[in-house]
Amino acid sequence: MTGTHDQDPYRAELRARVRAFVDQWRTDRHVEPTCDSWMRGFDPEFSRALAARGWIGITWPTEFGGAGSSNRDRLAVTEELLRAGAPIAAHWIGDRQIGPAILRHGTEELRKELLPAITAGEAVYCLGMSEPGAGSDLASVTTRADRVEGGWRVSGRKVWTSHAHHATHMYLLARTEKAERKHQGLSEFVLDLPSEGIEISPIRDLSGEHHFNEVVLDGVFVPEHRLLGTAGDGWRQVVEQLSFERGGPERVLSTYPLLAELIGHPTARQPHIATRLGGLAARLATLRRLAWELAGALDDGRAPVQEAVTLKYLGNAFECSVVELAREVFGAGGGAGARLFRGALAAQPGFTIRGGAADVLLGLLAREEAR
Repeated sequence: MTGTHDQDPYRAELRARVRAFVDQWRTDRHVEPTCDSWMRGFDPEFSRALAARGWIGITWPTEFGGAGSSNRDRLAVTEELLRAGAPIAAHWIGDRQIGPAILRHGTEELRKELLPAITAGEAVYCLGMSEPGAGSDLASVTTRADRVEGGWRVSGRKVWTSHAHHATHMYLLARTEKAERKHQGLSEFVLDLPSEGIEISPIRDLSGEHHFNEVVLDGVFVPEHRLLGTAGDGWRQVVEQLSFERGGPERVLSTYPLLAELIGHPTARQPHIATRLGGLAARLATLRRLAWELAGALDDGRAPVQEAVTLKYLGNAFECSVVELAREVFGAGGGAGARLFRGALAAQPGFTIRGGAADVLLGLLAREEAR
């Protein structure tokens, strides 16, 4: 999957090693690729095997178990894992955004405490962001964290919390003070799971799968040192963090295994199908270039918020287009293509919602353009 923008010999060799490892893992364990594998492919053993090869936290300092590599090196690894539909959900959130947020805003104590477990593939993080009355409007969260002796007491309710039932830690956005504007007075925390006062209930999707959860927090104690960054400055921090969440290749490649099946299907030679596949290939090349540029911005020390929003919006539209073409080709059939189509179809409603609904993203882009 090497693009014309990436001719580095080291990254080409890195891609080859990741590809060979995944192929061998799949052969040994008879594991088939899945669409949306960063959300639905939960396999802690696979994550630990990646960690043993230094492929989790690859950009982080070596003192925390990282490899000190570039974000473009990480892009090479993650593209190959997503391309293969590998089961990466167990480490994805910790590697993608929580670790970088801790590196940027955490104390040295917090870095030493939390980062090595992520790079070892031992920690599983979930996101305590969305709420019943907030959704994509994160600034409307009502979960409260009140100061007490030695830390904070947290009460509230979070929904759509992926893999909370497996998680060892939760990233939490909560309101710590009253303010005139809803974007003020928010703070970020890291909680241990399970903890006293936390109740986790499953939310099953239409296919019956369980990866979403509702989490109720009732007076949960969080030690003072688990505050991430500065109290009350959480909105600025979370907007920066969302550039890690929204700007990765998973916003483009969730349906790549299905696209590969489409390309290999006999109908791909029919003119009307071939034309649409050609259009998808062109869009994919453009989106990969955007991801490449975004990774470069991260390497330069920037938090490319607008670029990440653009990639997510366009990438989600691309993923939906892959599913719609697959509906015509595999909708009434069987085999691997039909299996992948059914998995992608079940995931599709979330593509344009998770990480920020499409209309919200367009609003962000419009406001930036108006400045």
